[in-house]
Amino acid sequence: MKLSKRLQSLKPSATIAMSAKARELKSQGIDVISLSIGEPDFNTPDFIKEAAKKAIDDNYSGYPPIAGYPELKNAIIKKFKRDNNISYEANQIVVSTGAKQSIYNVLQAIVDEGTEVIIPTPYWVSYSDIVELSGGTPVFVEGTLEADFKITPAQLEAAITDKTRAIIYSSPCNPSGSVYTENELKALAEVLAKYPNVIIISDEIYEHIVYGDKNVSIASFPEVYNQTVTINGLAKAFAMTGWRIGYIGAPAWLAKACETLQGQVTSGANSIAQRAAITALEADPSSIKYMVDAFAERRELMLGWAREIPSFVVNEPKGAFYLFPDVSATFGKVYNGVQINNADDLALYILEHAQVAVVSGSAFGSKNCIRISYAASVENLKEAMSRIKNALIEN
Repeated sequence: MKLSKRLQSLKPSATIAMSAKARELKSQGIDVISLSIGEPDFNTPDFIKEAAKKAIDDNYSGYPPIAGYPELKNAIIKKFKRDNNISYEANQIVVSTGAKQSIYNVLQAIVDEGTEVIIPTPYWVSYSDIVELSGGTPVFVEGTLEADFKITPAQLEAAITDKTRAIIYSSPCNPSGSVYTENELKALAEVLAKYPNVIIISDEIYEHIVYGDKNVSIASFPEVYNQTVTINGLAKAFAMTGWRIGYIGAPAWLAKACETLQGQVTSGANSIAQRAAITALEADPSSIKYMVDAFAERRELMLGWAREIPSFVVNEPKGAFYLFPDVSATFGKVYNGVQINNADDLALYILEHAQVAVVSGSAFGSKNCIRISYAASVENLKEAMSRIKNALIEN
């Protein structure tokens, strides 16, 4: 029996694969601390859970509209205006089963064989695979540690060709935690405005988890509004990873295409989760500030602990909940009889010898780095970083 060519070339998600390895070791009685997955360690706020319970009692048990309940679309429209200074209408909004499906829908709708999609590195693990599943070719543009893992307008323009169909990036960034400033985004927008056929896919799932200036949406710049898709969802900011609600704001023609595609794949997203999402999005962002404050405290602790490890070089993340240290100083060295040749080797070594699950940066397009999530208790983070430090003592 034979799989299709597209499935033969598809790789499992590295973050999910590492989490699976960690769970397997835990099932064997090994004390593994998992810092590999991008999932808040908080419970969904009670006021959102109560809205879901009410939706059940109100019998929201039938098929929802494919693109989302009108009331949820209206809440999303108000949220975009309140938080992002972007004006959308109902026919520009599509609600999906998580932001991942939103991204998949958009790329399937616009990418053809032979077209290119620019992906700044480091990038979220699924971007390149979804581009390839859609028939396109990823074009990687390197954001270096020295540049805080961000690309410049000159780099962007140099990557654009007559085959370029889109650019996709996240800010705040998973995995680096970097956040493009308003001026930096404005400069990128000025380049992209010269190429109106290039679709900008802005993944803003971490927008509320920032440590400093408020996140800026590229669609708020009028010159690129008509070519921008804003991706968002409730998983990260509201600790609703399992509720599976994501959404887009997009040009109406593209939103309609995503709705058509979704109608043949999943139909509408979960009805109860949609009703709860209305309550979440209508709430003032201050209602989730306690989570952001906790992440901010952990970030400071993690930066301190990471800087005590001689072979780690770290930038200061301005958002999300990850450290993304350059670990190339470990390459070629031997620890506890194990030679480390690359970040993949290091991630596996840390799992086996420190019992801490992290993810190799190669999965994110940055082969010299590893990603460490600090969406965990301070106690577990302190223990994990101590284990990593001790495992990286040369002997």
